[in-house]
Order: sequence, then C-alpha cells, then structure tokens
Amino acid sequence: MLGYFVLFLLSGILAGTLTGMIPGVHINLIGIFLLSFSAYLLEFTEPIYLAIFITAMAITHTFVDFIPSIFLGCPDTDTELSVLPGHELLKKGHGYQAVLLTCYGSLLSLISLVLVLIPFLLFSSKFYNFLRTPYLLASILILVSLFLILLERKKLSAFLAFSLSGILGFCVLNFENLNQPLLPLLTGLFGSSMLILSIKNKIKIPEQIIAKPVEPKSSLARAFFGSIIASPICSFFPGLGAGQAAIIGNTFARTTQKGFLILLGATNTLVMGISFLTLYTISKTRTGAAATIKEILGTPTIEYILIIIFTIFLSGFIAFFITKFIAKIFSTKISKINYTKLSIITLSILLIIITLISGIFGVIVLIVSTFTGIYIINLKVRRTQMMGCLLLPTIIFYLL
Repeated sequence: MLGYFVLFLLSGILAGTLTGMIPGVHINLIGIFLLSFSAYLLEFTEPIYLAIFITAMAITHTFVDFIPSIFLGCPDTDTELSVLPGHELLKKGHGYQAVLLTCYGSLLSLISLVLVLIPFLLFSSKFYNFLRTPYLLASILILVSLFLILLERKKLSAFLAFSLSGILGFCVLNFENLNQPLLPLLTGLFGSSMLILSIKNKIKIPEQIIAKPVEPKSSLARAFFGSIIASPICSFFPGLGAGQAAIIGNTFARTTQKGFLILLGATNTLVMGISFLTLYTISKTRTGAAATIKEILGTPTIEYILIIIFTIFLSGFIAFFITKFIAKIFSTKISKINYTKLSIITLSILLIIITLISGIFGVIVLIVSTFTGIYIINLKVRRTQMMGCLLLPTIIFYLL
C-alpha cells in the first residue's frame, strides 16, 4: 500500500505542477480525462489511489498556479486577484517575492486547516441543514454578489460585468448539446482573454531580483485570520471560490498589498482543502477536484477522508518547495522568454483541447466567452465579477 501511495502522490504532485504552470489549463481538465479512463484504470488499482492522485494534484496546483498568474498575467479563476499586486511587484523586479508571499499563505492555510478540521467535521452538516432551504441559499448568494459589487469603485461597471458573465453562464450551462460546458466558458473568460490582451500589449518583463520578502508578522496574522473566517463559509455556497473568499476575508482583516497576496494564497489552498471535507460531511462538491473524487470514490468513508487529509498536508509541504524552486528559475529566465510566442502556443493547445472535448459548439462558446472576458477586463473591475457566470445560474436555479 505504501508504494502505491507514494507513486500516486508523486504523480499527482507532478500533474499539479504541470497544470499550474500552463496558463489556461486547469486541474478540471485532468479530472475529465481521468474520469474518461477511470473504468480502465480501476481494473489495475483501487479508487482511493486515484483520489490520492487528484488530491495531490489539486493542492499542488493551488501553490504553483500563482507563477503564471504573477509572471505572465495569465490567472485562472482562483488566482486572478493576484495579477494587480503581483504585477506591481513584478514591474519593480520583485516577482519572486510576490510568488513567495502566496506560497507563505498557502503553507499557512495548512495550519488553518488543522484548526478548522474538528469543528468543521462536527458542525458543518448541521450548519448546511440550516442553510439548505433554496430561497435562503439564493438570498445569501444574492447578498454576497451585491456585497462584492458594492466593494468596487466602479459599481455600475461591476454590475454590468456580473450580469454579462451571468447571462452567458446561464445560456451555456443550459445548452444541452455541449459536453463539459465549463471548460470553454471558464477558459474563455479567465484564460484566453488574458492571453490575447497580453499579446496585444506586447508585455516585456524586467530583470528580476531574487530575494526573500520582508513582511511584518501582522500581515501573516491578518491573512491567517481572514482566511480562517471566509474560506469555511464560502465552502458551503456553490459559485463562491477562493477569489471571493479573499475579498470577504480582507474586509474582516484589512492588510497591505503584500499581505493580500498572503491572504489570497491562504484562501486558494484552504478552499480547496475544505472542499474535500465538504464532500465527506454533506456529500456536496464545491470544486472540480472534489467532484471528480465523488465520481470515482463516492462519498468517502472516515478512513478515506483521513488518507485524503494526510495527502493534503504532505503534497502541500512538497509543493511549497517546488514552487520556490520554479519561481527562482522563472525569475532568472522570464525576461528572456518570448511571451508572444508562448501565448500563441498556449492558445493553440487550448483550442485543440476544447475542440476534442466540447466540439464545435465548445469552440463557439470559447470565442464568445473570450470576447466577453476581454470586454469585462477593459471595464477595469475585479475579475471575480466574472464568477457571475456561476453565481447567477445558481441563484436562478434555487429561485425556480
């Protein structure tokens, strides 16, 4: 058993490193492929080992995916808030420090997970039973959406961004002839739109200074406090992810620009970790990784969830050092990379993947969502408003 555990753990860490490093490629994509071949794979191994692979991949991804977000400006749905503060540090030659700050936050989230573990296992099902009234869930999601919009300086633009992405998401998710609709939808809004704008703007990255960030302990404490409050709460509501948790957490614990990167790293990993606990306690999936595990494993037993928790800590610890190592390489080489060519290659790969998985309709959705994403980015509001593509359909689902 130990040999298989190590094999699938290391394979998952490797897969998570690759998905984190390639802009626009999400762990959900690997999950789709894994589900496609799961019947064949389960002839040779036990379901728990595939769950170990997925868990290690997902946790590693939450560490590594800040590298393309900060260095290349190509975030996914969970790291897009890091673009602005990360790029400001990058322009000053401190991109390595920016990545390291998110790493500190992700590592900090492992401590947070220890503290919320027992209370979450004991009380989450009772809390969810209280919330599970459809109209109450819809009302809370509406309030959260309004709260995130009102935090914006340009409130009308934020409302427009939320509405446009929400309408698009509602149409795409209700289109019956489209396989894996989230793949082209989220890729267009958060991946290819940023890649195209980066090509247009002809990004040039300055020489980077490799040095550890100097940040007061108060920033770590505030990030810890903000993540431990917001992340478990957001885990109960579909459509709310790490980006929204970071914004909510920052309202409870106001922090600096660097402190916000720590907070974002913490919420990114903690939301992912709690999603596996949510699968066990209330049999609900709040991330693609948890959904894939449910398809393969069903609702995990207490023995399985303990193995998954152990995998979270071990893979997170290893991912911390992997991310530091890759970030250092990026810092020394990034100014010499032809980003335009890299972006074109990435766009081509994404187009091929979406064509194979979602077909011609997926390509149409990709094009529409890409132009929608570009328009919303030009509105100069937080890109979390584009999560309206999931929030608005969810609200409508609970109201009808």
